[in-house]
Amino acid sequence: MGAAHSSEEEGYRELQRRADSICSLIIGGDYPAIDVVIEIRKLRAFCEESFPDRMDLFEKVYEGRFKRLWDQFRYDSDEKLPEW
Repeated sequence: MGAAHSSEEEGYRELQRRADSICSLIIGGDYPAIDVVIEIRKLRAFCEESFPDRMDLFEKVYEGRFKRLWDQFRYDSDEKLPEW
């Protein structure tokens, strides 16, 4: 269990690190919407590969967070966040 558990933990940390990076891109405000979507798609692919049985959690937690941040920090932007 030790090595497998450690590998899974490492995967979760990587997922969180990438999600935090996307949040920073959204909050920063100068990163184009399409590029944010590309990063979200990359994160989704990473999650599908690393945690295929946890995609429901990804959709509920991360996608919801990204949309809320976009609405909160880019509300006055003419640029809408495309669907991913």
